[in-house]
Amino acid sequence: MAMVFCHSQVQSLLQNIQDKFQNMSDQILTRIDEMGNRIDDLEKNIGDLMTQAGVEGPEK
Repeated sequence: MAMVFCHSQVQSLLQNIQDKFQNMSDQILTRIDEMGNRIDDLEKNIGDLMTQAGVEGPEK
């Protein structure tokens, strides 16, 4: 009986750890997506400023 109880506790602990890890992973991916969007906006703004200044952007 003690072995079953211990096994149940270990499973619960592992599930808890997995849930926390998944939550952190989701948060990291969300932040990476947000950072990508901010970088895209920054590149567009720099391009717009270069156009306004009459400077050609780098060739792609």
